Amino acid sequence: MTLRNKNIVILTSDLFEESEVLYPQIRLKGEGADVKVLSPTGDSVKGKNGFAALPVDGAIKDVSIEDVDAVVVPGGFAPDKVRQDEAAIELVKAADAAGKPVAFICHGLWVGVTADILQGRTATAVGVIRPEVEGAGATWSDDHVVVDKNLVTAQIPRDLEEWMKKFIDVAKA
Repeated sequence: MTLRNKNIVILTSDLFEESEVLYPQIRLKGEGADVKVLSPTGDSVKGKNGFAALPVDGAIKDVSIEDVDAVVVPGGFAPDKVRQDEAAIELVKAADAAGKPVAFICHGLWVGVTADILQGRTATAVGVIRPEVEGAGATWSDDHVVVDKNLVTAQIPRDLEEWMKKFIDVAKA
């Protein structure tokens, strides 16, 4: 089984962690998914490590939950901007409420905190946001990658391969 005919969106903004956007984008396309990178404004975004400008496929507000099969939120410092976008928060809430796969890595889980979808869940992220994750009602795990039903979380770039493997397994189910 592949991800053919699955529409997956990656939500990001300026100061994204390059590997956490590009790796999922390439990996998911390799599984046959239609992958769209979206930003709050629809404008290209700049990476935190010098990636000059990554073109995006549109604005988050222009996507409907009915058109999305899964959501990926990478890290870097972009999630702090993404979580200020009401359309992004509504999309993440709707995806989770519908049981659609939602993946966060590193600081990306800030978006899950703001979307208020972590109550009673087990999750992981970069350690520095552990207080926010626990404050949002999640049980913190020191595991590199955690799957809690439709929610797939990971700590940092070293976990990209395992994170995407587990996310793909959840998305195929």
